[in-house]
Amino acid sequence: MLRLIKLELQKLWLNKVSRILIFVSFILPFTVLVLSSIKINFFGFFTLELGELGIFNFPIIWHITTFFASYFKFFFAIVVVSMIGNEYSNKTLKQNLIDGLSKKEFILSKFYTIVFFSLCATVLIGLATFLIGLYYSSYTETAIILREVEFLLAYFVKLVGFFSLCLFFGMLLKRSAFALGFLFVLYIVEWLAFWGAYEALGNADDAFKVKNFLPLESMYKLIDQPIQRIVMTKFPEKTEIAYDYAVHWYEIAVVLGWTALFIFLSYRLLKKRDL
Repeated sequence: MLRLIKLELQKLWLNKVSRILIFVSFILPFTVLVLSSIKINFFGFFTLELGELGIFNFPIIWHITTFFASYFKFFFAIVVVSMIGNEYSNKTLKQNLIDGLSKKEFILSKFYTIVFFSLCATVLIGLATFLIGLYYSSYTETAIILREVEFLLAYFVKLVGFFSLCLFFGMLLKRSAFALGFLFVLYIVEWLAFWGAYEALGNADDAFKVKNFLPLESMYKLIDQPIQRIVMTKFPEKTEIAYDYAVHWYEIAVVLGWTALFIFLSYRLLKKRDL
């Protein structure tokens, strides 16, 4: 496994664009998180400090940081599809196979790299969240700090699932731009499936339950938006609808199922394709 990861890291390091995108995908969410935790003076008119709003208190901070950090995954998604596009355009795929790398090892090298970078991103966000929470949180008891740390697991699974989908599209289309464009197509298809389910079932809640099993929606549902939770915390009397924001095991299982399917299909495509 380490040999395969090292092979992919060497390829990415030799590509200037990939180096920049990897750097941005790690540094940008970390920087935004740190900047949001400090006082910002708007030309002397007023000072904004989000920490004073209580959103950096444990345990809610785990939910907030992982939700917003997940939006920066598109930078590394470009790296993932580029890994495949460059293999075809630079003829390195065929050369790797000639040098003795099996097709299974080739796909696994991509997947291991995805897991590696997802783990690094999770550790970085987890460390930043922990330190900011220690500084701002009114609650420092160990039990409260560790409560809801499962959002980090959800964040990791979300990244692995999304990047595996990008890997599959990259293998299917061989072109980075087309692969990224297919993400938008899939987004539209999932909404069309929702409306189809709504017409068939006649109930929006049931239609959403169907949509929750589709790839992009299932990944999104791993970490629900925290805005409503913040409102519930600050203004409980104004919140009339119960909001389930927890991380559920079956949501993780659905994303892991899609992840396994995407990796399998990527391997099948490569195995049957005439190189």
